[in-house]
Amino acid sequence: MNDLTLRDGLQPVQREEGRTQADTPEMVENWRAISRRRWSILGLTFLVAVLAMLIVSSVRPSYRGAAMVLIEQGKNKVVSIEEVYSSGSFQREHYQTQVEILKSEELARKVIAKLKLTTHPDFDPRLAPPGLAARLGLRDASPPPTEEDVMKAVVHALRRDLQVHIVRNSQLAQVSFVAHDKELAAKVPNTLAETFIESDLDARMAMTQKAAEWLRDRMGELRTKVDAAERALQDYRDRERIVDTKGLALSGAGRQLEELTSRLVEARQKRAEAESSYALVQQARGGKAQVTFDSIPAVLRNPLVQRMKEQEAEADRRLSDAAKRYGPEHPKMIQARAELEAARESTRRQMDLVVGGLAKEFEVSRANEIAIERALAQSKADIQGINRKEFQLGVLEREVQQNRNLYDMFVNRLKETSAMGDLQSTVARVVDPATVPSSAFAPKKAQIVAMSAAAALLLGALLALLLDRLANTLNSTTDVESRLGVPALGVLQKVKGFEKKGLVSELAFFQDTQSTFAEAVRTVRTGVLMSALDEPHKVVVVTSSVPEEGKTTVSFNLAGALGQVKKVLLIDADLRRPKIGRLLGREKQPGLADLVAGQAQLAQCLFYDERHGIHVLTSGTVPPNPLELLSSKRFGEVMHALKSGFDAIVVDSAPLQLVSDALVLSQFASSVVYVVKADSTPFQVARNGLKKLRRLNAPIAGVVLNQLDLERADRYYGEYSGYRSYGKKYGYGRTYGSGK
Repeated sequence: MNDLTLRDGLQPVQREEGRTQADTPEMVENWRAISRRRWSILGLTFLVAVLAMLIVSSVRPSYRGAAMVLIEQGKNKVVSIEEVYSSGSFQREHYQTQVEILKSEELARKVIAKLKLTTHPDFDPRLAPPGLAARLGLRDASPPPTEEDVMKAVVHALRRDLQVHIVRNSQLAQVSFVAHDKELAAKVPNTLAETFIESDLDARMAMTQKAAEWLRDRMGELRTKVDAAERALQDYRDRERIVDTKGLALSGAGRQLEELTSRLVEARQKRAEAESSYALVQQARGGKAQVTFDSIPAVLRNPLVQRMKEQEAEADRRLSDAAKRYGPEHPKMIQARAELEAARESTRRQMDLVVGGLAKEFEVSRANEIAIERALAQSKADIQGINRKEFQLGVLEREVQQNRNLYDMFVNRLKETSAMGDLQSTVARVVDPATVPSSAFAPKKAQIVAMSAAAALLLGALLALLLDRLANTLNSTTDVESRLGVPALGVLQKVKGFEKKGLVSELAFFQDTQSTFAEAVRTVRTGVLMSALDEPHKVVVVTSSVPEEGKTTVSFNLAGALGQVKKVLLIDADLRRPKIGRLLGREKQPGLADLVAGQAQLAQCLFYDERHGIHVLTSGTVPPNPLELLSSKRFGEVMHALKSGFDAIVVDSAPLQLVSDALVLSQFASSVVYVVKADSTPFQVARNGLKKLRRLNAPIAGVVLNQLDLERADRYYGEYSGYRSYGKKYGYGRTYGSGK
């Protein structure tokens, strides 16, 4: 089938050079990166899970016992001397205080003594291995630790494993302890609660006894003070002839003073506000740039000014709407500007009225303040005269009352203390004692293993994404277009056992024209033909960045594909490492170098390869100066002559990264095909080569991604899913790969 349109069935897709956005969603790309290394991730997860299982299996299990203690709030007191030993009502601070007492060192020492923990194997550092001694805070040294050192170490270990906290929205405190011995885990919370209650009773008993002794000592002094205060009060009343005037003489004057004080505060506030507004008005009138009438709060709070501002904003909005629809000379635009100016003028007039009123308001408020201050001063003078007489009376009465109240209170407290009643009242009680736990509290083996596996799985996925981001090779057409900024002309698959079948990758197109490889070459041919539609004689230069990327394979197979529809000439212009002559068995035949040097005629150098249907011009004798030969005027004349005799010329050039031959040849080209080896050549190297071509304005047709492993790319990148199934559907079921 020789018809190009039917053979390829494609329209060239025009892409903007420099495109950087891939068509594949980022989530899909991330999933493919993880899927690519899924076995490594699963292996890491399995390994971490096994290690975690081995570690937690070797850890000694710990048990947790917990007791629930009710802390009393409104308990009866042994003696009701709140001033002596009680803090008043039991609020949150009280509960927190009891919690700290439960965790105190003194209480821990009592529990250790009751349970004899200094000789327990899990606590006694003298019986523990060096690791446990270090954990208890002791160092392996001589002489051996004293009893006090052992006690301190056990106290530290006990308080570290003990937890006490208030149950939310309740009076309950949970006392828990974690130990390797399950019975000890239950004994410690119960013993601690009992010791806490007993210590509180002992402390309050001692406090009661001290309070009773102190009360007896103070009784005589208080009685003497009460008698002296009562005699002094009675003498003053007789001398001043006072008959219970308290509350009568000062009632009217006091109310008048309160009213005047309140009015003065209000007047000063009003005067301050008016003065502030007046000062802003003065600044605005003085021409200060930062102060204007419409920035004064008192002016802005005026309802009329606010209404004018709203009308001005509405007029401005109508003007903006009209400006979007009409020109500046349109009647509606003129009307809108007039309305806006009228609104602004109304606002300015109203502001002037408000500003004028602010000055009058300031004068009135200042005068009112002065008048109230005078009245207040007079009222204070009247009250002071009465206060001078009643001051001494009040002092004496207060002293009498205080001494009497204190004396009566001490008498009552002494009686209560002597009675020694209600000694059974406690600060707390155990509502739910700790029981011996049936299962271990730690380690939570299943949870630790699951969390370790999940963390390893997440870490593996992150490492897979990181490695994918660090990859600098090209593996798909998406990579080519996003990283190099040029179109991808096609993809040629990788060789798998090609040589074992007796086949040559450079001639794969001719050896099986129905393979997926041959169809891929036709796709490249279509892209090349569409890249320069206006050129009647096409010169296609094929180059790459470095050797072994398969440019000769692309050149030979592309020439064969073009030869099916056009008269094609294949030129081996790689004068440094020529290969086409060796492939065709024409190594000794004169070629391009001989033709340009004038040592042979065109008829001697050019031959027609009937097997492949193309004309071939080999490199010929390898010259000592290939670049000078290609840059010569004679080479240009040869290329001009050859273009007139062929529909298309395919030129196999040297790699661009090593020498400049391809740059010289690109000046004669209508299309430059750049070959990149998949999953091998760093994209930075290929991008640098393309930059060199762009500097010379070379007609870059696109990139051919060569030697791509389709199966691996399908698994990792997903761009070639169903590639072979589609090939079978259209009759291209055999897959071959490109060589080098």
